Amino acid sequence: MLDVRNRRLIGVAVASIVLSAAPVLAAETAPDADWSVDVGFLTFPTSGSPEAQVHFQRGVAILHSFGYKQAIEEFRKAQELDPGFAMAYWGEALSYNHIFVPRLDLDSPRETLARLAATPEERRAKAPTEREKDFLSAVEVHFGERAARHEHGDDTKARRIAYMEAMKRMHETYPEDDEVSAFYAVAVIAARGPLDERDFRYSVEAGALMLDLFARNPDHPGAAHYIIHAFDDPVHAVLALPAANRFAEIAGAVSHARHMPSHIFIQRGLWDRVSRSNDSAYQVARDLWQPGDRVNDMTHANDWGHYGDLQRADWKHAQERLEIMDEIVEMSETLDEDDRGYPLARRDEMWARQVLESEQWEVREIDDEARADVLLAVGISAVELDDLARAKEAAKLLEQSLEEGDESPRVSAMRDLLVGRIELARGRERKALEALDSAIRHDDRLGPPVGTPATVKPACELYGEVLLALGRPEQAIERFEQALQRMPNRRLSLRGLARALEAAGHAAEAAAVAARLPGGSETP
Repeated sequence: MLDVRNRRLIGVAVASIVLSAAPVLAAETAPDADWSVDVGFLTFPTSGSPEAQVHFQRGVAILHSFGYKQAIEEFRKAQELDPGFAMAYWGEALSYNHIFVPRLDLDSPRETLARLAATPEERRAKAPTEREKDFLSAVEVHFGERAARHEHGDDTKARRIAYMEAMKRMHETYPEDDEVSAFYAVAVIAARGPLDERDFRYSVEAGALMLDLFARNPDHPGAAHYIIHAFDDPVHAVLALPAANRFAEIAGAVSHARHMPSHIFIQRGLWDRVSRSNDSAYQVARDLWQPGDRVNDMTHANDWGHYGDLQRADWKHAQERLEIMDEIVEMSETLDEDDRGYPLARRDEMWARQVLESEQWEVREIDDEARADVLLAVGISAVELDDLARAKEAAKLLEQSLEEGDESPRVSAMRDLLVGRIELARGRERKALEALDSAIRHDDRLGPPVGTPATVKPACELYGEVLLALGRPEQAIERFEQALQRMPNRRLSLRGLARALEAAGHAAEAAAVAARLPGGSETP
């Protein structure tokens, strides 16, 4: 079996043979430049100078891992070495927006492209090859001044779909080009939500393309990364487990690359790995952070790691992460409102999640500014502490947020979960079950779970707990099993299933399920 270095040397040799027939392109890397350390390996020949190409390829590898700040630094180094290197500006233009985040910064990519030349036509003329011209044209579709196709809806949605279509045309023109395939695949994944959130065809197409690339180059960061995104749901996650195991190994310099495997580890219920992945991702992000930077990578890793700790019943580590989130919120104080809002929201969700997972019931002051996660945790805590007045107040505030325009199924589900618990406490069984049925319908509208539960307390899990409290263990078993299909190995769903099986007289099965609780096997 070839080791990594041999595979890379063969890749360079093949590239050199190809490039010898096309002298307009630079060698894919400068002599003795080990640009691929900790970012993965790819071959992306361009017309840039050999010295600039070193930084360009490292920038592309980092871009594939969503290490945007680091990628910008590499593309700018390439520009300094080769000011007319069109693809270095292309790469930087793609590095200002997380391709899956709704907020779109158009100014920074446009300013970057303007440094290359004033108009799309002049910029295209700077690219010596048709392939490079096509890459530039695609990025113009994504960020350019010319209006995107608005028949798809809002501007961001339209731009992403138009960009996907441009990359599809490139893929049809260059079907054997790995980098065209990779950028096409991620464009498909980014656009699939606006097309149909419940239709897997788009993600499966992208995932299949990347599985082929990953088989040929298991060191390619884009292949490993986009496989994880393409198959990030309970049904398909097993297909991404090899990529998840590989990704952090090949791109350890990028926080997001260390975090991403936990998407699949969560889907498989591998809680130790979820915690470790995000410990590592947080530390890399913290080491790279400088005052004025966004805190998103730190926040995201800390949030997901917290969920893994709670599933392991590692309450000490979970509490430490809450304290870390307080520090992250302080670090974000100089940022604009949107960037400050993300860590604040995650801190509230983490607090609510910890209350509900640990069942250490706690109430705190609430008002119409309280987030839905907090209202649910306070409301259920109040029910458990026999404070129905406080629980009703939380339910009223959830209802009020819906009346004021928040029609999200997530908030609707949490409102109905709380109403169900209140009605149960009042002895109104039929109304309690009606509310929980409604919560499950809203939860289903959210689609397959990605990462931590969207409703903080999964609807099927709480429904199972209510049925168990009502002395209906056989029905409770069905709900807990449904919950575990959506989120394998969830601690409270496993505990509930074990209790329901025991209550239904299935002692052996109950013991087998209980053995899977923290301390049991982690085998997928």
